[in-house]
Amino acid sequence: MGLLTAEETPAGISHSVYQQWQFYRKTLIYEDGNLVAGSIEALIQHLVPTPHYKPDSCIYQQNLMSENISKEALAKFGPHLIQLLGEWTDNFPYDFRDERMMRCLKDMTQRLIMIYPELRKDVGIIMHNLICKLSGLHKYEELLTRINAEVAQRLLNIMPTTDIYEVCPQPLVLAQQLTHIELERLSMIGPEEFVQVFVKETEKDNIYKDVKKTNNFESYVQWFNRLSYFVATEICMHLKKKNRVRLVEYFIDVAKECINIGNFNSLMAIIAGLSMNPIQRLKKTWDKVHKEKFQILEHQMNPSNNFTSYRSSLKAALWRSEGAVEERQKIVIPFFSLFVKDMHFLNEGCANKLENGHLNFQKFWQLAKQISEFIMWKQVDCPFDRHPPVLNYLLTNPVFSENSLSLASFECESPEKSFEKQRYKDLREQAGL
Repeated sequence: MGLLTAEETPAGISHSVYQQWQFYRKTLIYEDGNLVAGSIEALIQHLVPTPHYKPDSCIYQQNLMSENISKEALAKFGPHLIQLLGEWTDNFPYDFRDERMMRCLKDMTQRLIMIYPELRKDVGIIMHNLICKLSGLHKYEELLTRINAEVAQRLLNIMPTTDIYEVCPQPLVLAQQLTHIELERLSMIGPEEFVQVFVKETEKDNIYKDVKKTNNFESYVQWFNRLSYFVATEICMHLKKKNRVRLVEYFIDVAKECINIGNFNSLMAIIAGLSMNPIQRLKKTWDKVHKEKFQILEHQMNPSNNFTSYRSSLKAALWRSEGAVEERQKIVIPFFSLFVKDMHFLNEGCANKLENGHLNFQKFWQLAKQISEFIMWKQVDCPFDRHPPVLNYLLTNPVFSENSLSLASFECESPEKSFEKQRYKDLREQAGL
């Protein structure tokens, strides 16, 4: 591109500034209408207004704080900003748990209403919805605190008086109650928590002084671990072999129902519990179990070839949900640890910048695509009836620790190998037996 003459330069802007702006515009790279790369400078310049180019967001940055701003100068900026704030507060409400962010939002909307009185109702809706979301989050965190307190209190009980089969004898009903828990906990994870998890992993110098909480993310991971230990505990607390066989087959049936529902996280937690060494070593128990059903589950969730079988099942569930009319057909609860692992490898395996220094927007589009799918999954309402006694049992019944589980397993079926006998002896000594 040749240099423009002074006559060709738009009025009101210097020739050099216009040339620089045009250069930056040229360094933004698009494919099929999508921004795929560009330098940081070009992206910043893309947002800087000129007399002939006025991106809405930058008009706000440069002018909204001015006392002399006029509605005419802003044109359609007000409705556009309302749309942006609506999407922001709806998809990333946890950003506004920070008091400074909330003050900034209130100040911004108040100034906007001064210029656009007709937008007062829209602002009210945005603030109402945001406060409801934050209030719901606060109540949820209080509920988790109460659940944890009840779990701690029930740990004082020496012996359980019942088991999950007596509380909920139907595998389908238990799978549905597990889905209630999964969707509730999934729905409370903010998309921004994924960003914060990756920031914690990658920023060694702690340059982010205000790293937000990832409590809901971590609570969901802990739920998976609890469910795995819950399965193993329910089996090992029975000294009678026939009761253990009944529980093993029961959980296998629950896992099958989880597949049918699309609840892959509970499915994997149940398989993990059944695959724990204290359960797998119970040979006399497994000899009485119809192992073919469990082997089918193991095959579907086999980690070989990067979980090919699981990914095929997940793809089928996604296909079903896309055209679903009934709410139950929309349910897709992914194996969360693998979902996070996929995002981690995408984040770590692809550079943020290309060799020429441009930002790698293709990477960020891929991350955004996965987060968008996550948002869609977590917005599904659970259509099944709630059974409070079952939910309470799942959430609060004590589970064995790793050592207690091993000790209980040896009590169920005596150790045979020398290293097991030594392990059993050590565990009894540690327990003061």
